[in-house]
Amino acid sequence: MPELPEVETIRRQLEPLVVGRRFGEAWAFAHPKFTPALDAAGATVGSVSRRGKYLLLGLDDDRDLVVHLGMTGSLRVRPAGDAGDAYVRAWWALDDGAGESLEFRDMRRFGRLAVAVSGAYAGTLAVQGPDALDLSLTAEAFWRSLRSSRRAVKTQLLSQRPIAGVGNIYADEALWRAGVNPFRRTITRAQAARLLDALREVMAGSIRYGGTTLTSYRTVEGLPGRNQQRLEVYGQAGLPCPRCGTELRSRTLDGRTTTWCPSCQPR
Repeated sequence: MPELPEVETIRRQLEPLVVGRRFGEAWAFAHPKFTPALDAAGATVGSVSRRGKYLLLGLDDDRDLVVHLGMTGSLRVRPAGDAGDAYVRAWWALDDGAGESLEFRDMRRFGRLAVAVSGAYAGTLAVQGPDALDLSLTAEAFWRSLRSSRRAVKTQLLSQRPIAGVGNIYADEALWRAGVNPFRRTITRAQAARLLDALREVMAGSIRYGGTTLTSYRTVEGLPGRNQQRLEVYGQAGLPCPRCGTELRSRTLDGRTTTWCPSCQPR
């Protein structure tokens, strides 16, 4: 599933292509997850922003088109004369005479769309914590948020409550960098500070490389990310730890495959 770096890559590429352009005709696949696309017809895109894993297209009527990519969702500006394919779930004509349209494609249909009054969101978007790249989030506040739950620290990261935008890939990478065992239920202030720094480092690095493509993620330009070549522990169980040489282990934690180093990340 695309995480913060993938969504931020899409945001940066999409922004100059759609800001200031008006949605004309709209179409959506007949499913409640996609038909909200029709509610954005006639609006002009004023901004493209992001909160955690959600993409927000700010409309000129104080509403946002909210896009969650799910596992296989992608966005692109479709050229005039291109009919798309069977996996297109919604599109909006860009009404400036160029014949282009903004297209949302989703092979497995786990993504979803919504149109909401700006700031009046529902579901996970309404209750998630500060964005991982929001520098106003301090290490102390992050530690206090983690301390409020007795769940495993990795499970807390994936919940989006203490910090938004973290998924399985970057949780494993950051926990390893910070030397924090993913199964721990309490961590110290110092560990929380290292973990917050590590989360920001791995995400900033991934953004520089266009995100991580393991299966289907593509940028707005239709290209895969390149960060998968830089992963240090995610998916590397059975290989030596890049830091100490100990064999990396893998185990399921609350339904998610988790990779860690038993020496660098002691329980």
